[in-house]
Amino acid sequence: MSASLHSATSHSTSHATSHTTTSAAHGIRHSLRLPSIAELRARLPLSPALSQQIQRHRDAVRAVLRGEDTRLLVIAGPCSLHDPAAALDYGARLAALADELRDSLLIVMRAYIEKPRTTVGWKGLIYDPHLDGSHDMIAGLDVSRRLLRDLAGLGLPLATELLHPMAAGYVDDLLSWAAIGARTTESQVHREMVSALNLPVGFKNSTDGSVSVAVDAMGAAAHGHRHFGVDAQGHPAMLEAAGNPDTHLVLRGGNDGPNYDAASLARAQAALAQAGVNPRLLVDCSHANSGKNPDNQPAVLRALLAQRRAGQQAIAGVMLESHLQHGRQSADPSSQGNLVYGMSITDGCLGWDSTAALLREISTQV
Repeated sequence: MSASLHSATSHSTSHATSHTTTSAAHGIRHSLRLPSIAELRARLPLSPALSQQIQRHRDAVRAVLRGEDTRLLVIAGPCSLHDPAAALDYGARLAALADELRDSLLIVMRAYIEKPRTTVGWKGLIYDPHLDGSHDMIAGLDVSRRLLRDLAGLGLPLATELLHPMAAGYVDDLLSWAAIGARTTESQVHREMVSALNLPVGFKNSTDGSVSVAVDAMGAAAHGHRHFGVDAQGHPAMLEAAGNPDTHLVLRGGNDGPNYDAASLARAQAALAQAGVNPRLLVDCSHANSGKNPDNQPAVLRALLAQRRAGQQAIAGVMLESHLQHGRQSADPSSQGNLVYGMSITDGCLGWDSTAALLREISTQV
């Protein structure tokens, strides 16, 4: 167990209040009180300097998305974070590379602590930090916030997918960019959540490949909302959001295949223009755009750069799944003592050497 996980575990017992539900009508077998957003932020606060850095990073991302900065936004990192030590190792390397290539690329680290599941499976560091099915969510909250704070302390802008609205408030002050996934883009609750966030947010196209739902989501999140929620103290509350002006589309392919080709980009641009929302977009080089094969990500990225050099200025940025080691590994409980350091336990990723070489290559073409 890493030092940060051990620290989080030691906190979990002091903040846990649990009881077993006796009424079968509820369908809840057990409940455990989690720390409130305010409690966790007080225990793991941001320094004024780090808060200011994050705000600068958000403004830099906004400038690229608005076309005010001609650099290419690159969101790169593991499919999911499961080992804090490996994540910090990757982050230190990425921070150095980001500084090296800062004139042409704005590099943001992908730091995903939640993972959507089609059916069941490991749902991310924030849910099951010990990877053993114990679902120690108190430790998960602590280690996730601590890890994101440490990564931001390296000077990196951070990105994540906001999956469960109740979890967002524990970490959103650490983020410079966020995604709403293909499965949740249509959710009214997620659109309301985004309307209250003071950071750029990308809505991914639907799993069938269509962009209309994401375009609708962008418009909905740009408006103010009054909605049910939970305040920082953990109480049910009516929340009023002002609306988020920095939403955009993320193309990730669909069931019928990729959608990063010229015709797909043109159709997406037309839909965005018709709706009167931001015409600039990001393209996810993984998922359906790569056929879920990490080896295909460089070809996708090179094809996008070729379109951009040919005059396609809608391409504001790209996403890459990348880790220290190439590929992926299984993380079933029986494998806990044998996990390969720095290798993804969810989707396959490019290794570090390939990632660094690819980003250095494209930096000369932006």
